Amino acid sequence: MARRAISDSGSLKSARWFRHLVALAILFALWWFLLGVLERELQRAEEQSANMVISQLRSALVIKGAEVMLDRQQSLEDHEGINPFELIDHQWGSYAGQCEGDIPEPSNWCFRDGTQKETVKQSRGWLIYNPNQPITLQDRQANAGEPLAWTVATEFADRNQNGQREQNERSTGLRLMPVSLTEESADTQSAAR
Repeated sequence: MARRAISDSGSLKSARWFRHLVALAILFALWWFLLGVLERELQRAEEQSANMVISQLRSALVIKGAEVMLDRQQSLEDHEGINPFELIDHQWGSYAGQCEGDIPEPSNWCFRDGTQKETVKQSRGWLIYNPNQPITLQDRQANAGEPLAWTVATEFADRNQNGQREQNERSTGLRLMPVSLTEESADTQSAAR
């Protein structure tokens, strides 16, 4: 009988150990699931935040374009490459101002001044966003740490639908145009400093 009590005690310990193992496995699976949900929500929140900033900047450019067109002494072309954040009277927590390095901190915006070469007209500046999560902004996908860039450009009435402005096609406003942030363009931008 003493032997049986000892073996019952061992099976009780085994059953308890097995229950703890099952409970830990369930907790681990729930933890894994919650981390996935949290990551997706962080990604969605960053996408919504960045898309909201882009929408507000585009709205400000529409207003600025209308103001320029009403003022006969100004030209829309003179406003190409401007910093669109300066058009909105709001303190942006995610806007770092002028770019200090190559790219801003994750989840932040900055504006990089451009150059004007004699042979090639370049935009005066780029708006740069560095995502902290893999996101999609206005149909542009980027992974974490892969910055996206835009510049302020002139919209025009493209009558022949070739995507290039000809002399007889008039300017119709300002828009935020996506540009690629390449090594060559980054070197050109760094040389301007």
